[in-house]
Amino acid sequence: MNLTQHPDTLDRIAASYALGTLRGGARRRFETMARVQASVRAAALVWQTRLSAMTELQELAEPDPAVWTRVHNLVQADREVSRMHGARVAIPRTSVAGISTGGWLRSLALWRTLALAGIVATTLALVSGANGRDQLGSQIAALRTQLQATPQIAYVAVLSDDKSAASMLVTFDSRNRGLVLQRVGSYREAGDKSLQLWALPPSGGPRSLGVLGPDRVLRMDAAEGDVRAIPMLAISLEPRGGVPSAGGPTGPVLFKGPLVPNTL
Repeated sequence: MNLTQHPDTLDRIAASYALGTLRGGARRRFETMARVQASVRAAALVWQTRLSAMTELQELAEPDPAVWTRVHNLVQADREVSRMHGARVAIPRTSVAGISTGGWLRSLALWRTLALAGIVATTLALVSGANGRDQLGSQIAALRTQLQATPQIAYVAVLSDDKSAASMLVTFDSRNRGLVLQRVGSYREAGDKSLQLWALPPSGGPRSLGVLGPDRVLRMDAAEGDVRAIPMLAISLEPRGGVPSAGGPTGPVLFKGPLVPNTL
């Protein structure tokens, strides 16, 4: 199947890949396709970016104290059962009317202990369940707020080097009117150099969109009209601070790739 012709299927598979639920041969096939198809590679990177952003914003959640109490009680009950099992030999066997009483006495004590442990565990489960529902409701509300603030990606580009190795993920956020650049490769420019982003329009010379800083993620202000008609983006290596847009790139072009509408 050509996933590029089925964007809904590509979106689901890319999400599964980013979550880690895509495994075995399916995962290997997807990785093979991502190495040769920019749109598949972009879908995977977009989902990885979405999920990593959500985990960074999510506050740490401590388990409810009732959970630890339940665990403690279950462990104690298990220890008590083991202790009683070890003490079986020490219980003397007596008989009433010729019937051995040691066995049923031990069984009675054992079942009483198990019944008590079960009651305690059930009670704590009900309490922790109620607290868990409250926590789940709070987490869902927080997640809904985060999703509302999630960027609306209208365009995406994966900029690669001459060996087709992805080095920069570029997305255009139409909701917040900006380009977001994320380094996905290992390349780092020297201190006296800067990376500069260029738009390569269908006609005319390259136009500078800005100079990149050293951060792993960088945001640049841009209107949708500035990127709608741009078929290709490129990044060149320039002197520190970049060069004027009018003259075009003066250094080597390190990465480039098509800027395409995000249909996912």
